[in-house]
Amino acid sequence: MGYEIGFDSDWNRDIGYGVPATCDHPGCLKKIDRGLSYVCGGDAYGGVFGCGLFFCSEHLNYYGKKQLKGIITVPLCYRCGHYKQPYKPTADLSEWLTFKLKDKSWALWRKKYPAEVSLIKKQLLLK
Repeated sequence: MGYEIGFDSDWNRDIGYGVPATCDHPGCLKKIDRGLSYVCGGDAYGGVFGCGLFFCSEHLNYYGKKQLKGIITVPLCYRCGHYKQPYKPTADLSEWLTFKLKDKSWALWRKKYPAEVSLIKKQLLLK
């Protein structure tokens, strides 16, 4: 099983290395994807210590965290590394939203979720 495309119900958005995105750090426009290489916490949905948002290498650092077996190092955003509330996630890129609206591989999804399709169309008009 791969992690190319999935859905994170905690943040209500698509995730996976097949989803183009920008870093979730405020003001950072670095292009990344929403794969495990960029996730705060180093594991799906953030694992034990992270928020599950996605950050470029400049905004994802390693922090030591205590576990039963000792201290481990975990890739975390600044806020999770300092026990603070998560940042607000960045919006989906237009290229991703357009792909979902037009690619034939998403036809069944579009048929099954017309309300989401409507929302995406409105979002694209605002960008």
